[in-house]
Amino acid sequence: MCLLIGWPLPGSTLDIGEPAPPIALPTLPTLPAGEEVRLSNLKGKVVYLDFWASWCGPCRISLPALERIYRDLKEQGLEVLAVGVDEHKRDALAFLKDFPVSYPVVWDSSGDTPSRYQVPGMPTAFLIDRNGIVREVHIGFRKSDAEALRAKIVELLDE
Repeated sequence: MCLLIGWPLPGSTLDIGEPAPPIALPTLPTLPAGEEVRLSNLKGKVVYLDFWASWCGPCRISLPALERIYRDLKEQGLEVLAVGVDEHKRDALAFLKDFPVSYPVVWDSSGDTPSRYQVPGMPTAFLIDRNGIVREVHIGFRKSDAEALRAKIVELLDE
């Protein structure tokens, strides 16, 4: 199920102001494959946590847009962490071949992490502040969302 709903949609996911649940998942080949990434290791940075799937049409727009934002803002303290939820790793890898990114991508085929975050559809993302608190929730993605997203990230980076 892909949703194309705008920014934000309160009440459908974790509440804004809640601590982000922990994540410890293996990477796909954007880093050495199989290394574990923990959200707790990113504390002190602004994190855009993006749940995506290879079958998600809007993810074909969001991953390249996030890559541009990440490249522009990583030196200021932005981290993007993408959580692939495909059942089969090969599907996620094929998608990443077509839409390569330089930020960490982890894989959760079990659905445990999306469940803890109460993800209603793909893509769903959580903007997490330097203290690990969810500050924004973004469901769906359109090309026009990129500039508003960048502005929200810059605002958190400047806090």
